Amino acid sequence: MSAPVLDRRGIVVECANCGQRNRVPYEHIGRTTRCGKCKGGVAPPGTPAAVTDTATFDLLVSKAPVPVLVDFWAEWCGPCRMVAPELAKVAAQNAGRLLVVKVNTEELPELSARYQIQSIPLVALFRGGRLVNQILGARPASAIQAFLDSNT
Repeated sequence: MSAPVLDRRGIVVECANCGQRNRVPYEHIGRTTRCGKCKGGVAPPGTPAAVTDTATFDLLVSKAPVPVLVDFWAEWCGPCRMVAPELAKVAAQNAGRLLVVKVNTEELPELSARYQIQSIPLVALFRGGRLVNQILGARPASAIQAFLDSNT
């Protein structure tokens, strides 16, 4: 199964039944939708999705009905690579209740500047278009989950 893909119209997820890629509008993230091909259920994404541009990020965090957990990272960052599998665990455990996305700070420096990110890895929680809280440094999935539980 391929990773979900974000674009300006929503998130594209693969149907587990037939493999068809289906776009789910941001407003419907968290709901089980129907596949356009086989009409089976398409579950909410349980893996992190990469954010490729600032406009998509803004649309996602403002329109998503579920909290959005953002991993601010960079390719060269060793601790960022260590936290990636932990965030994948959190995404799988919270599919439908939360969306996990990754923002490469080298590719989207304007987001780093906007949120005054000076050190990575940094995990930030957004709800209703607003930054709720953030934690700095590589953490195990259990610590990230505890951070979520205390902020949602």
